[in-house]
Amino acid sequence: MEIRKYEDKDETSVVDLWQELLSDGAPHNDPLTSIKRKVAVDRDLFLVTTMNESVIGTAMGGYDGHRGWVYAVAVKQEFQRQGIATALMRQLEKKLKELGCPKINLQIRTSNTEVVAFYRKLGYDVEGRVSMGKRLYDEGEKI
Repeated sequence: MEIRKYEDKDETSVVDLWQELLSDGAPHNDPLTSIKRKVAVDRDLFLVTTMNESVIGTAMGGYDGHRGWVYAVAVKQEFQRQGIATALMRQLEKKLKELGCPKINLQIRTSNTEVVAFYRKLGYDVEGRVSMGKRLYDEGEKI
């Protein structure tokens, strides 16, 4: 198993993985669009885990100079509960720390109790905040 930065050759595998595990149908979460936007801005915090040259996991984060963010972590179902997501998160945390990032944020749907438990084991806490958002594009509008 190897954790490395995303490479262009990973695109199809990552799209397939995210469509399987992270798809929620929102246009702004289209895997191909998300990948292209991330790579255009900062590929250093976009990690993949490979086994025998095949992508089996991903972690995508960001840093704006104030806070770090975890945007997406996904591991193929047949490889889950083997420490891969933990290894991806630890590598992402290490990279953020090297950039001087003082704190990492992430958002999880409240109904996703398994994922909340996973992040708690990694030292993350539920914070008393209200998460708000504003779409800059209408649902049907081309992004």
